[in-house]
Amino acid sequence: MAYQNKARLIAVATIATLVLTACGGGGGGRGSRGELNCMERAIYFEANRSSREGMIAVGNVVMNRVRSDQFPNSVCGVVSQKNQFAPGVMTRKMNPRDLPQVREAAIAVLRGERHPRIGNAMFFHTHGHRFPYDNMHYTLVAGGNAFYEKRKSHLVTQPVPPAPAPIRRRW
Repeated sequence: MAYQNKARLIAVATIATLVLTACGGGGGGRGSRGELNCMERAIYFEANRSSREGMIAVGNVVMNRVRSDQFPNSVCGVVSQKNQFAPGVMTRKMNPRDLPQVREAAIAVLRGERHPRIGNAMFFHTHGHRFPYDNMHYTLVAGGNAFYEKRKSHLVTQPVPPAPAPIRRRW
């Protein structure tokens, strides 16, 4: 019995170490399990039912914002900003059934994976919506979202969303 409990504790510690290592660390800063959770939440509530490309693109927007001086410098800071992501992004429950694909995409983004067409996009909206603004330079459509950079009007060369990216599934 004592051997089984010890083995169970070792297994739990090993799994926890693997999860934290996959995220880049165990503290509260960048790359921590908290940052993984925040990235998962952004991907889940903005792209959960989309393609892997859509999930990666949403994660890339989060990371582009983290790197920008205009937004907080952590994943959780960016994702928890008011009125920037889906309502309740930090508080609503996620369906555990959908989390394996979301987690894989979140880990990939935190490890540096980029969608080749995301560029410096820090914004996105549902693909079907149209807006009257002339400062939206679109870079990508993936997973039902249109991704764009805000630019001065005379620097916009792609004022409408491009054709959606082809869907490639890895799961």
